[in-house]
Amino acid sequence: MIRPSALDLAPRKTDREDGGGLPADGMPSPRRYLAIAAISLGTILTVIDGQIAGVALPTIAHDLKVDSSAAVLIVTVYQLVLVMTLLPFSALGDRIGLKRLYQIGQIVFTIATAMCFFAKSLPFLLVIRAVQSLGAAAALSVMSALVRSIYPARQLGRGMGLNSVMVSVSAALAPTAGGLILAVAPWPWVFAVGVPFAILSLALGRFGLPDVPGRKAGYDTMGAVYCVVTFGLIISGLETGVHGGSQTVAALVFAAGLIAAMMFVRHELGERNPIMPVDLLRMPVLALSTSGALCAFMASMTLLLSLPFRLEHGFGLSPSEVGAMLAPWPLTTMIVAPTAGALSDKVPAGLLGGIGMTVATIALLLLAFLPAHPGYADMAWRMALCGSGFGLFLAPNARLIVGSAPRHRAASAGGLISTTRLSGQTLGATLVAALLAFGLGEGPVPPLVATCLAVIAGVCSVARLNPALRRPSPSEVEPGAA
Repeated sequence: MIRPSALDLAPRKTDREDGGGLPADGMPSPRRYLAIAAISLGTILTVIDGQIAGVALPTIAHDLKVDSSAAVLIVTVYQLVLVMTLLPFSALGDRIGLKRLYQIGQIVFTIATAMCFFAKSLPFLLVIRAVQSLGAAAALSVMSALVRSIYPARQLGRGMGLNSVMVSVSAALAPTAGGLILAVAPWPWVFAVGVPFAILSLALGRFGLPDVPGRKAGYDTMGAVYCVVTFGLIISGLETGVHGGSQTVAALVFAAGLIAAMMFVRHELGERNPIMPVDLLRMPVLALSTSGALCAFMASMTLLLSLPFRLEHGFGLSPSEVGAMLAPWPLTTMIVAPTAGALSDKVPAGLLGGIGMTVATIALLLLAFLPAHPGYADMAWRMALCGSGFGLFLAPNARLIVGSAPRHRAASAGGLISTTRLSGQTLGATLVAALLAFGLGEGPVPPLVATCLAVIAGVCSVARLNPALRRPSPSEVEPGAA
């Protein structure tokens, strides 16, 4: 077994200067602003096309003459492929170069999006969505690492905060944009909305993105296979179990996933260049940050997916009223996330995250025990409070994960962030489906479950303030990492 000291964690020359001659402490202006624009557009591209399809599912099901349950696979396949391939792609980015992989992913995504116009059957569309997801995974896997190369260390939190804003804005706009497009155009145009962002991002990135070189290191092919199989089996087993499939088959698939996971971890512990960054997760600060993020994303998804059912079925509100009541969450996050990210450059992320999860816990409890007939004001301030709590936690948490990893492992750390986010969202969605199946998804139970998850995330965050849990060599930790 390879010991931590032999896992190439020490900073190398790339921690001071990249192969393109760029200083480690960010990019010079005005090229930095081109890079920021390219990354922001790339984020909008991948998030909108991932979220916008949900609005078009009924229309697609009607046009392709398939059941609504089958049409849901259009969203499920996209998310599943993302979770399965993010870590293998992040390791590949370390080898072939961050900019190169990022732009290859955007090109693949754009071509696949154009192919949606030729989809006349569900199987063909599912294949195209899988290819889209591969392109998105390639881009997302190295996005955080590129952000670290773009911004000076003292402004990394600001960069991660801005990236969080792009995600929140895109997620908030996707349903509205999808509805507007469907009102005037056929459903393939719903997917095509991302193409202009992709072309502009590619053009800006061609001249603006830092040309961070790859490392001369072997690629853990077996680890990549284990990663794909592990996430694929575990998520497929959970989805089969909660969506009415055979419980026996679901249990067998899930058990096979757990066995694959154990083999995966065992394999990675002996690798010098692992796909799953188990070497980074041996650092208590990063392990706590990742665990807290997983719980936070599960909590947010559990609440956001369950609330529409509760508000429509329990309180008799219309879909438009529900949409208006949910809007304060992303709108508040747009303000809080960049502010929290900037603060994390000076204030410990553990403290900011602890405060954020305390605020979120209070808001979740308030949402669990709503008035008998909640009005817009009753929901709006509760949702805004909840969004501010999660915004205060997530941006500093991401800054800590990326900033604490050695620079030459930034892609692995970034892939870990994206995988944690998607895994948490997928598990949260599965949890809501299970609660609905047991008749518990339309009342106060989901926000109470989310409250418990938020408390765990808060404990993980505050625990990082313990000096004994920080990295062994303080010189390797950039400002604000604690």
